[in-house]
Amino acid sequence: MITREYEHTRAAWDGIAAGYDETVTPSHLRLGQEGLRRAGLRPGTRFLDVAAGSGALSIPAARLGARVLSVDISPGMLGRLEARARSEGLTVETRVMDGHALALQDDVFDVAGSQFGVMLFPDMPRGVRELARVTRPGGRVLVTAFGTPAEIEFLAFFVRAVQAAVPGFTGPPMDPMPLPFQLQDPERLRRELVGAGLTDVGVETITETLEFPSGPVLWHWLTNSNPIVGALLAELGLSTAQAGVVQQALDRLVRERAGGRASAALTNPINIGIGTK
Repeated sequence: MITREYEHTRAAWDGIAAGYDETVTPSHLRLGQEGLRRAGLRPGTRFLDVAAGSGALSIPAARLGARVLSVDISPGMLGRLEARARSEGLTVETRVMDGHALALQDDVFDVAGSQFGVMLFPDMPRGVRELARVTRPGGRVLVTAFGTPAEIEFLAFFVRAVQAAVPGFTGPPMDPMPLPFQLQDPERLRRELVGAGLTDVGVETITETLEFPSGPVLWHWLTNSNPIVGALLAELGLSTAQAGVVQQALDRLVRERAGGRASAALTNPINIGIGTK
């Protein structure tokens, strides 16, 4: 059943699809490759990518020779994924689909995964269970999510930059925990995988490094990374002058971190969870 909330969410992601594909997806391709390596993806593997976006997990899977089905609620994102695959001569099947209720048979895929996708679901446990349901016995489920928000440097830079214009700003409200961080605790991720009926569950926290040559590049990345950022900025109601102050502060922070190098390296913790059905 398509609800008003579903339509709103789909429109929000469609709205940032172009910017997301241009800036965010390329920055997470290496992470996608690392998750797939840990999940044991091989040529010929039947792979499902849920909440695939424009392909940070699907494209590395296709490069490895997997048979890839990518699903997402956003047609705009999937269109970008298809274009990215064509540009590399890769074959990826796409379908518009809600990860809460996959229109797929049980026990089909060798590996089912989601990178920064299921973590955003309002009913995240259901999304994890759906990943497990469509995975064949003996197959693997891969879930990749952000770790502790306090250690995510691009978020810290965003908050500090906004504070230059709005001194009382403390960042996104953390109570209740925003959807992007509901799997920040590795133990929570482990429990969700076990609760979905998976065994041999392992969760490891690694460090991802993102490179930004300037403040404007980081600003573009941030404002296209998630509709939540745009909504937060809209709520703040920054004037044109304040927005300029924020972007100048962000550029200063990036250049200070770069220390004369071509780009600034910002790190963030990533939880990678894998279980066997």
